[in-house]
Amino acid sequence: MELDIQCEEMSPSRWAELLSTMKSCKAIRLDDCSLSSSSCEDLSSIISMNPSLTELKLNNNELGDAGIEYLCKGLLMPSCSLQKLWLQNCNLTSASCETLRSVLSAQPSLTELHVGGNKLGTAGVKVLCQGMMNPNCKLQKLQLEYCELTADTVEALNAALQSKPTLKELTLSNNTLGDTAVKQLCHGLVEASCNLELLHLENCGITSNSCREISAVLSNKSSLVDLSVGDNKIGNAGLALLCQGLMHPNCKIQKLWLWDCDLTSASCKDLSRLISTKETLTEISLIDNNLRDLGMEMLCQALRDPKSKLQELWIRECGLTTACCKAVSSALSVNKHLKVLHMGENKLGDAGVELMCEGVLHPNCNIQSLWLGNCDLTAASCAALATVMVTKQCLTELDLSYNSLEDEGVRKICEALRNPSCNVQQLILYDILWSSEVDYELRALEESKPEVKIIS
Repeated sequence: MELDIQCEEMSPSRWAELLSTMKSCKAIRLDDCSLSSSSCEDLSSIISMNPSLTELKLNNNELGDAGIEYLCKGLLMPSCSLQKLWLQNCNLTSASCETLRSVLSAQPSLTELHVGGNKLGTAGVKVLCQGMMNPNCKLQKLQLEYCELTADTVEALNAALQSKPTLKELTLSNNTLGDTAVKQLCHGLVEASCNLELLHLENCGITSNSCREISAVLSNKSSLVDLSVGDNKIGNAGLALLCQGLMHPNCKIQKLWLWDCDLTSASCKDLSRLISTKETLTEISLIDNNLRDLGMEMLCQALRDPKSKLQELWIRECGLTTACCKAVSSALSVNKHLKVLHMGENKLGDAGVELMCEGVLHPNCNIQSLWLGNCDLTAASCAALATVMVTKQCLTELDLSYNSLEDEGVRKICEALRNPSCNVQQLILYDILWSSEVDYELRALEESKPEVKIIS
């Protein structure tokens, strides 16, 4: 049994009712429920008396350090079997880290700790690392995003990584680390006996100066399959260094996020080689890089390579126009693996999307999710899109938000949705103006096909 409630104000009677339910829950999720430190006293009792409880999620509640102190009393009980603890954005400070250190040291069942969005600071995380170094600690996932960490944290993290081969996922995004600290972290990762699978370093002040060290981690740690360095100014030179590690035979990367990394079309030669030869790579995000049509054409050439196994390509806001859509269409008509394509916020226009639809309609294309929000579309391209919706039964998600489709275009899309052959389950239409008559048609359509979710 699971309790999953979000964004609900808890009256005393409602809270009492839920407490009774919680006694037999395996998972309790209460994000954004206006909980306080007094709520944690009750939850502590639940934790200590419910040995089947394995997941507790309390994100975005004003628990404070006092609340965590209450909570940890239950977590330290021998009867506690909690495995996953989420405390993101709960108004915690470094004072909570001493209490959490005790839990990490004493509770081997705990495998996930998510404490991002709290002002733990470097001092607090150093204390957490002490808990991680205890032999009893079996932590596998540690999330420390937005925790006001600095370069001084890295030495303690490296020591913890060295002693903790169980750790699989480490998220340090949105902390002011800088190149020197990232280099130090990477040296530790290469030397450590850890088997890290996920490393997220988004918005950490990284430049091309530390990319050689990150590349060394990629070539030395075949366990690392998920790397995100988005929102860092690594540039084309940094990407070239990263690709040396990514192309190494030891590297088994599956998911690579490079959004807003100051890349241009010049980087697409390396990216194209990566996509066409690294068969483990299934997902890449290049959002908000100035790749332009020339860069996209190079990427499409890679997608046409039989060795490419890419399943998700995120290329939103990359300066693309109609000019690259013929290449996209050609790639879609050949590539059998691509399932998700995000091309929103590019000036593709009606003519470009009509070209793309030709590729989608090819029997080889297995696209499931197509995002075309804010692509300068009008009703003129909706006939082609409607044909795709009816013909391609693999297509289950379509985003057409922020386009001037008007009544004519929305009606064509609705007509396609009504067709029994259409398998679209989620249609996203944010910020599109239509008349009250069309609004009525949309609501009627939702009632007649409850499996379809129209988001507007």
